[in-house]
This record gives sequence, structure tokens and C-alpha cells, in this order.
Amino acid sequence: MAIDFKFIVIGRGMMGAAAAKYLARQTDGVAVIGPDEPEDRKAHAGVFASHYDEGRITRTIDPDRDWALLANRSIARYGEIAKESGIDFYTEAGCLAVAPPESANLTDRRRAGVSLDIETASFDEAGLKRQFPFFAFPAGSVGLFETKGAGHISPRRLVKAQSLLAEKAGATVIRDHAISIREEGGVVVVTTAGDSIHRAEKVLLAAGGFSISQNLLPQSVDMTVYGRTVTLFEVAEEDAHRFAGMPSLILDAPGIDIYLLPPIRYPDGKLYLKIGGDPDNLVLRNDVEMRAWFRADGREVAREHLKSIVDRIVPELKARSISSASCVVSYTKSRYPMIGYTASPHIAVLTGCMGTSAKSSDEIGRLGAELILAGRINDQGYATDFAPYFR
Repeated sequence: MAIDFKFIVIGRGMMGAAAAKYLARQTDGVAVIGPDEPEDRKAHAGVFASHYDEGRITRTIDPDRDWALLANRSIARYGEIAKESGIDFYTEAGCLAVAPPESANLTDRRRAGVSLDIETASFDEAGLKRQFPFFAFPAGSVGLFETKGAGHISPRRLVKAQSLLAEKAGATVIRDHAISIREEGGVVVVTTAGDSIHRAEKVLLAAGGFSISQNLLPQSVDMTVYGRTVTLFEVAEEDAHRFAGMPSLILDAPGIDIYLLPPIRYPDGKLYLKIGGDPDNLVLRNDVEMRAWFRADGREVAREHLKSIVDRIVPELKARSISSASCVVSYTKSRYPMIGYTASPHIAVLTGCMGTSAKSSDEIGRLGAELILAGRINDQGYATDFAPYFR
């Protein structure tokens, strides 16, 4: 059976676009299938992605060393990606992790940072008040601050940069989405929503939460997709100076488990402070539920929960408006990305990133490309094998 492409990457989000870039730089005959961001989210009937946003935390300090290493290697390439694409997507604002003094969270973050030669500064309660006066943390809190190579990225612009580099390297971009992946006679046949059929030697599925879509694979990936609500607080231009120097924040305290980004300018020209950290989990069982969720504005209960936290920890903020939006996160049994083959040696998956993959997506995409090219991920210094699970 004749093939159209050597390799096809399905999914043009942060990881898929990165994988397509690395594949196209090493071989010809690469295609990546994935739609552009919809102009009208609420009227869109197709698939969605969680990178339709301007703010994601980036940092190396992570309680888990493998996740820290994934991030560290990606962050080291930010400058190269920006220079080669001409698209800036990274702001080095620093990242502050705050928790009670007895928390193992900060100890593990510090240990991972030390193992990767990351520069950090520690603060006691008084030090936090002096260094970060715009925050009001719970009494007794202590913090760990990563000063360099940390801050926030625009996932929307990062995907634009990676897609551009993939095309520059020779990848074909197909602006559609896959509805079926099947192996027939040693060739992988991909059918799209637009009724197109594409054949390839190998396919890499990197469709985020939509990797669990019904009938997409002969055997579905085993992961749980949660709907998440983010809340945006509009910051008046005349108030922006109050928050100058604000870093990205991860706060783990009794009753509080959130991340927060400093005021970032969004496509509507306004500045928004963003917070995420749902009080409970909303499971999305299939692509029908995911599409409906993306067309919504999140959950009111989560929005009110996050608003109450912002009122406590950023007391000087006088928001002009408060809005919310929806996204999804995909959790795996291993709590690591799944990067491996299905029962077919021609179909592989690159998915399931625990809501922490934006900063690490370039390295995760590189590993996916290596899997396709070499048939396995060679020793990269990770403790995990990134094994996939299927239902």
C-alpha cells in the first residue's frame, strides 16, 4: 500500500508541534495534523486545545526530578526557539514556591534544583514580606525562589513558533483533526474529520485530552481527563506598577493549592492576573464532554473559590473585571507523560502530562520524535521509562 508521508504527528499543540519540528529536522516526509485555534470558541464544533492562552508558569524547581529535568532541558532551548522563529514567548519573571515550613514540597523542590545546578533563594516569613510585598501569605509560610530561567510563557505563541519551525524544516501542516487511526497491511491509515485519508509508515498521537476520543485508536489510552477552571482578574493600567516585579507563584498551604501568574497582556490589549487550582475534580469521560466543556467558561464554584484566594493573597488588587475560562488536564497512572508504542509498532502515543507540560513541551516533543525515529527512547538520564497504558 502506497504511503503519503513517512511520519504523521496527530495534534498540533505544544508537544505535537515540537515533535513535528524535531522529526522534520531529521528526515523528510513529515506531516502534522491539527486545526488552528477557532475564531469563535463557543460556536466551534471541532476539537480544542489548552494552549489557547497567554500564561503558563515555567520553572525547573519541581518536587520530582524527572519533571524538573524535562523542564530544565526545554527552558535551555527557549532562546534558540525564539531566535529561529522570530517569536518571543518567554518572560523571565522568576518563580516563587511557597508552603508551610514543615512541607516536604519545598524540600523536594530544593533538592531537584540543587541536582541540576539551579540558582534559588530561600525566604522565611519576614523575608517573603520584604521581597514580595504584593502578596499576603498565610502566617508562618516560607518560600523558595528560582530567579533565572523561570517565569512564564505564552503557550499560544510557543505553539506558533514550533509550528513555524516545523514548516521551515519541511513538515506539511494539515489543518484538520483525526477521527481514526488504524494499521492496515503494515501501513497506518489516518482518517480526518474532513473525510481525507492519509497513509504513513508511523503515526505519533499527541492530541492531549482528546487522545481518549472514542474510536480514535483501536485501544484507547488509559488516562483521566479533568476539566479545569482558570480565573482572570483584569488589572487597570494605572495599577500595573503596583505589581511590577511580581513572579509566577505556586502556593501550597492548608486549604490552598494554586498557581498564579503576574499581570500579562492578552490579545484584547488588557492586563490580566491569572489563577488556577480547582477545589475538586470534574472528570470528562469522552470527547463529547470535552467539546462542551471547552465551549463553557468553567465552573462558578471554582471561580468563586479562586476569587476568595486572590482576595486573601493579593489584597491590593482591585480588579476591573473578573472572568473565567476552561481548559483540561490529563492524568496518567505513572504521573509522567506516556511516550511509547501501542500494540502496533507503527502507532505511538505522546500524551498525558498532568497539567504541567507547557514549560517542558519542547523536551517531551523531542523524546516523542526520538521514539519514532529510533523505535525507543534511549537513555536520557530519566528515572522513568515513560511507558504508556491502554484500556
